Amino acid sequence: MDVSQAIKNRRSNGLVTDEPVPEDVIKQVLEAGTWAPSHHRTEPWRFFVLTGSGRKPLGETLAKIQAGKMDDPESETNQKKLEATKQKPYRAPVVIVAAVEPSDNPKAIEKEEHGAVYAAIQNMLLAAHELGLGTFWRTGAPAYDPQMRDLFGLSDRGEVLGFIYLGYPKKEVPEGKRVPVEEVTKWFADEKDFNANK
Repeated sequence: MDVSQAIKNRRSNGLVTDEPVPEDVIKQVLEAGTWAPSHHRTEPWRFFVLTGSGRKPLGETLAKIQAGKMDDPESETNQKKLEATKQKPYRAPVVIVAAVEPSDNPKAIEKEEHGAVYAAIQNMLLAAHELGLGTFWRTGAPAYDPQMRDLFGLSDRGEVLGFIYLGYPKKEVPEGKRVPVEEVTKWFADEKDFNANK
């Protein structure tokens, strides 16, 4: 599978089996992440691999964050919602938590540190696809909550940027569609083109 093919064929796939993913396969996915570009070579990514009961604290923290936003978390309805939230990390046999730990390098720009981790995540998604794995990159407000940062022992500047759910797919996902590149691209071959762009 070449890179262009992997980019076009990879799709988010949350329907995976419970079959364990070998550690050496997971390491290949992680290593792909470490080859992402980072300005000033800061390599600000941090990865946490959750398997087995190691997924439980993530579910509990997700539920705790959710409960904090409820008017009455003790109600029967909300208790059912919280129990369902606790089970979310069990949707895949492996959850890779991708986080940023910004460098102390005075030349480093924090926004670029985040960008480097997002590039690492894309590398991992593509590597997983090549290895026959299904992935689903999940984000959202709970990822950025300070309680999530504390769970993984990140610094005050550190932040969880997403969760990669990883496993062997139950079925193939449909072919994707994208807006034609012509609709999202402008070409500037002359300085006058900038005036036409205003």
